[in-house]
Amino acid sequence: MISLLDRYIGRAVLLSITGVLALLLVLIGFFEVVSELEDVAGGYTTAKAYTYVALTLPRYTYEIFPLATLLGSLIGLGALAGNSELMAMRAAGVSIGRIVLATLKSGLLMLLLVLVIGENLAPRAELQAQRLKMEGLSNQIMLKTRFGFWSRDENTFINIRQILPNQVLVNVSVYHYDHEQRLQRALHAKRAVYETSGWVLESVRESRFNNDRIEVKRRQRMPWSTRLEPSVLDVVSVKPHMLAAWDLWRYIDYLKQNGQAAQTYEVAFWGKVVAPAVTLVMLFLSIPFVFGSLRSVGIGQRIFVGAMIGIAFYLLNRAFSYLAVVYSFNALFTTLLPVLLFFGYALWKFRRVGL
Repeated sequence: MISLLDRYIGRAVLLSITGVLALLLVLIGFFEVVSELEDVAGGYTTAKAYTYVALTLPRYTYEIFPLATLLGSLIGLGALAGNSELMAMRAAGVSIGRIVLATLKSGLLMLLLVLVIGENLAPRAELQAQRLKMEGLSNQIMLKTRFGFWSRDENTFINIRQILPNQVLVNVSVYHYDHEQRLQRALHAKRAVYETSGWVLESVRESRFNNDRIEVKRRQRMPWSTRLEPSVLDVVSVKPHMLAAWDLWRYIDYLKQNGQAAQTYEVAFWGKVVAPAVTLVMLFLSIPFVFGSLRSVGIGQRIFVGAMIGIAFYLLNRAFSYLAVVYSFNALFTTLLPVLLFFGYALWKFRRVGL
């Protein structure tokens, strides 16, 4: 049962977290708009650039929520401490555990909402944003199916099973038809890479269909003349942070079944799984700061301290993520380690301020 005291503390924390989250989204949106306006050309209009940025904001909401939680709880609880309200609660017999629990309850409410956004709304909005930008940047039609990516270039149909970073395509099939829709030539390449001179196919098997026979040729490398632009592929390629946790899990299973590296996606998957714990640790970490060194300082100093902690966590988390990918460390361990380190730091701060 939620008491009046819990609602009072929770309201202060929720309002602060919501305000900080909104401010951060406005800042991110501004810089994203500036970046997207540089790509405005042809069918990708200014209106579409603004729409694209708006569709990416749900993903940013999910990604920056732990930082917003830390800053918001520092500001909300700091305001209560600055007005001596927390001290009055302690004098009235309210325990630190009660205040921590009230803070965690309020954070959990917003966390549930953000999880729904991150796992349902954000992936769909991101997919729509991709399609919008792709259609604006290119007149080509590219369709993503369970059999890869399909694109049409006049009478040529292209199937790409997998798009890797740095403009590398895996298992590329090209089908050329005449004006009467008869198959004239089929190509299959194990890889396609984009070089300064254009696309190059590698390990190619070419089949030409004549009236009475089929000619088959094999080539190690051959140039590929197509209007398929790398910028379009960058838009439709599968990026780990754009997928929901369940979709990541299925994609990891697909990669492993096909003998392909899945470490990057495993790190992204466990990052999404551990995200709720990160938020709770950030909430927990704000308590000793408010009762300790930040009890009587201004809001600017609280924001500065919270930002420094958030940046430190982000850098540490990214460093371990890169280590996991480069050296094939266990993805779950490297994802949990920064969280455990900061949780241990929070416990140490609790003991140091005598809580």
